Amino acid sequence: MDANELREKTPDQLRDELTNLKKEAFNLRFQQATSQLENTARMRNVRRDTARVKTVLNEKAAAAAVTEAG
Repeated sequence: MDANELREKTPDQLRDELTNLKKEAFNLRFQQATSQLENTARMRNVRRDTARVKTVLNEKAAAAAVTEAG
């Protein structure tokens, strides 16, 4: 997932995506704790995707604040 794809989504879609990523991260942590995790690199990808979604949400919120103030 790249940031350009995320910028095309609405804030509601981004919040849904963030929720799904957090659930996946929880499940991956649980699998790791029970020694059932096979793809350890997926944890890193999920963390980075979560950060990307949060960044785009903050960009959209800042842009909305600027247009309201302007």
